[in-house]
Amino acid sequence: MARNKYPEITEARILDTATKLFLEKGWEETTVQDIVDELGDITRGAFYHHFKSKDDIIDAVTTRMFLGNNPFKAVEENKSLNGLQKIQYVLKFSLQRPDTLQFSQVASSVLQSPIYIGKQVLDSINSMAPFFTQYIIEGINDGSIHVKNPKQTAETMILLLNIWLSPLIFPDTKEDYMEKYEHLKLMYEGIGLPVFDDEMQMLVEKLYDGVAAHQ
Repeated sequence: MARNKYPEITEARILDTATKLFLEKGWEETTVQDIVDELGDITRGAFYHHFKSKDDIIDAVTTRMFLGNNPFKAVEENKSLNGLQKIQYVLKFSLQRPDTLQFSQVASSVLQSPIYIGKQVLDSINSMAPFFTQYIIEGINDGSIHVKNPKQTAETMILLLNIWLSPLIFPDTKEDYMEKYEHLKLMYEGIGLPVFDDEMQMLVEKLYDGVAAHQ
């Protein structure tokens, strides 16, 4: 059998097809064979050459969606922001990016899995918290943030936003969801990180409405 000269193209096609099927059928209902059949010109063996399992596929799909419009890269290109504004920029960027709802649709069934939630916790801490720690330290130095423990503040904020405030993991009523948001706002204002403002509240509420409409 001839070696694939362009493995990155095949991987991109697999991810495109998987994303399409996840949106149409849901993650749980989509099988590896469905992806292979939809592509039409690769075998299961070829699929497993690129991805070891369906779990690897969902990881790759969600990672590509996130990094395709990377908020941390965007914030670094804006040199006028202080530390607090950088955190706000990243959060607002993430909430209103065009593919946020699509990301939520793809991930909705996956995020009901305790195993995947655990992985989400580790991924969030390892990939996102260092950026927020850096921005908090910058905010302490420029006077826009007043917290005592930058690393611990960043880690708890990421966990609470990505897990506790996620309407996909905890499908609260809208009233309960917005009360959770208000609790976070007051809590972080109390420790010297006034990151949540009226625009953030509007975007969070809009995200909840969008997710609820597709459930």
